[in-house]
Amino acid sequence: MTTTAQSRPGAAPPTAADGLASTNPTIAAYDNKARIKAIIGSSSGNLVEWYDFYAYAFTAIYFKDVFFPGADPTVQLINTAAVFAIGFLMRPIGGWLFGRVADRYGRKTSMLISVMMMCAGSLVIAILPTYAQIGIFAPILLLFARMAQGLSVGGEYGTSATYMSEVALKGKRGFYGSFQYVTLIGGQLLASLVVVLVTLSLDDKAMTAWGWRIPFLIGAAAAVVALYLRRSLHETSTAETRTSREAGSMASIWRNHRRAFLTVLGYTAGGSLIFYTFTTYMQKYLVNTTHMDKKTANLVMTAVLFTYMVAQPFFGMFADKFGRKTAMLLFGASTTLLTVPLLHAIAGAQNPFVAYALITAALLCVSFYTSISGLVKAEMFPAEVRALGVGLSYAIANALFGGSAEFVALTFKEAGFETTFYWYVTAMCAVAFLVSLQMPDSRRSGYLQGDGTA
Repeated sequence: MTTTAQSRPGAAPPTAADGLASTNPTIAAYDNKARIKAIIGSSSGNLVEWYDFYAYAFTAIYFKDVFFPGADPTVQLINTAAVFAIGFLMRPIGGWLFGRVADRYGRKTSMLISVMMMCAGSLVIAILPTYAQIGIFAPILLLFARMAQGLSVGGEYGTSATYMSEVALKGKRGFYGSFQYVTLIGGQLLASLVVVLVTLSLDDKAMTAWGWRIPFLIGAAAAVVALYLRRSLHETSTAETRTSREAGSMASIWRNHRRAFLTVLGYTAGGSLIFYTFTTYMQKYLVNTTHMDKKTANLVMTAVLFTYMVAQPFFGMFADKFGRKTAMLLFGASTTLLTVPLLHAIAGAQNPFVAYALITAALLCVSFYTSISGLVKAEMFPAEVRALGVGLSYAIANALFGGSAEFVALTFKEAGFETTFYWYVTAMCAVAFLVSLQMPDSRRSGYLQGDGTA
């Protein structure tokens, strides 16, 4: 059995001098140009994966009649949101499966498989017959396609977070790590932008009839390009860690790194819930609650997402300077205090510029978390279980709280208790704050390591 000091129960975590990339001499020898190329190669697939996943969220308002005809508009949105949420429920399986593949067979292998699976899911949705053509099989096939995409994204997050952390330089990990959410948000932004361009080119009738398929066709084609770029990536894991008996072992994580696993669950629950509240659900909130027209809501969210994306590296640099724990505490405190007043203000915002400012303010608070989300998770686990530890813990919390955000919000609205959702989000952000209080300061250790005893 191969056991390192990093993985022994009770072992001290490495010092700041022990960089995440230092376990692999090839990666440790990277110059800045090579590191940037590695970040671009890995993040290209990340962008495509999230574009494809979010294309569903941004087009659902148009194809709800195609797959769920004859229902009340809010009920139709609930049905499409439920299918969206089921995609999230596949994420823990994807996090476990692809995390195990990444730890035992390499990060590159895992990332190649995940992007191919996402491509297949998008292509199926793009050519799927309607309810009028094949009846109940239409929503069933839509569900299976979303399940495949959920499995893919569940594996993508942990592996890409691990890869980006492992190629990052000590002292600049927050900056490098922020590009995971730059491309994640970029995928949302690209999906939103494509939908805006298509809706500006087509009327509502054409958009409902066939125009909603265009973003999925684009996503399937883009995935082929990402697959080509990822083929050139260097592997960041070593043969030693991949052949360790503990590589990709959930038993090892639960035995030696339980505290780290539960910590990630705690702050990901609040982080994912508020992230999806102010990104994917917000488009529907602007239409359904603020009563903006669809095209204006799309334009507002496109501007919001662009601002949010550009902000990530700056928040990552903030974390490099002041510490990951400081950033996480600011995230938890600001979102706990501001979520309810901001959602009330957005509900009454008739001016799109006011709506833009309010949603952007909320997401800047969230940026304290999202800019370093993958990094703080990767720092908690040693190399032999890093992709599995990051991917599975994130996916479980993300599925339960992030993926259900739209469904829960719309259900409360349908029942006449919409503002209860605001307090639900606030409560989970308070949990994230309390969990962040338990985090050690990342500036005094190479990664935030649980002691395996609790």
